[in-house]
Amino acid sequence: MRYALAGALVGVALGAGPALAHPHVWITARAEVAYAANGQVTGVRHAWTFDEAYSAYVTQGLDKNNDGKLTPDELADLAKVNTESLAEFDYFTIVKAGGVKQAFAGTAEPSMTFEEGKATLRFLLPLKAPVSPKLVSLEVYDPTFFVSFNLADGDDAVKLAGAPRGCAATITRPKPIDAAQGQRLSEGFFEALTAASSFGAQFSNRALIVCP
Repeated sequence: MRYALAGALVGVALGAGPALAHPHVWITARAEVAYAANGQVTGVRHAWTFDEAYSAYVTQGLDKNNDGKLTPDELADLAKVNTESLAEFDYFTIVKAGGVKQAFAGTAEPSMTFEEGKATLRFLLPLKAPVSPKLVSLEVYDPTFFVSFNLADGDDAVKLAGAPRGCAATITRPKPIDAAQGQRLSEGFFEALTAASSFGAQFSNRALIVCP
């Protein structure tokens, strides 16, 4: 996905100006934490809706039948490319069980839709091994802040699918970047950031899931 998003530098960021150098892409995120019949957490199902500017840029030329509409079939290849290239940045997702970071088994079930001028990417992110649901945390963010993730409004931005009775999620949303801070940080600063950087963590969206 990082490679696909990098193209937005040309189509989206040219007119932004130094003060708005980052982020380049904005995503409204929803997540569903998946549970097995035995009550263990098995993965996360993401739904990421891109801003209108990036959505228009990335879907150029994909209306194969020229009917003015973009169908899931026409967007299938784009969805596949986006999800397959997420690995370099750990899928912009951190799941911890009892404070221990969990590994993912790649991605599955990629799909994309286009509605009201915005593209939405959906995919399943299965864990390599199911984990106990007693205390599970979910974080979504880009460590380089190239992409700004924001959980959708409402308490249902993170859902629990098939969770044992009594499980509940508490959501914490990041504060927006301060305008003065954005002006102080150069494009060179952001270009030096990597997947191992900690800068983007301050803009993390978090859900803490506690089960009895």
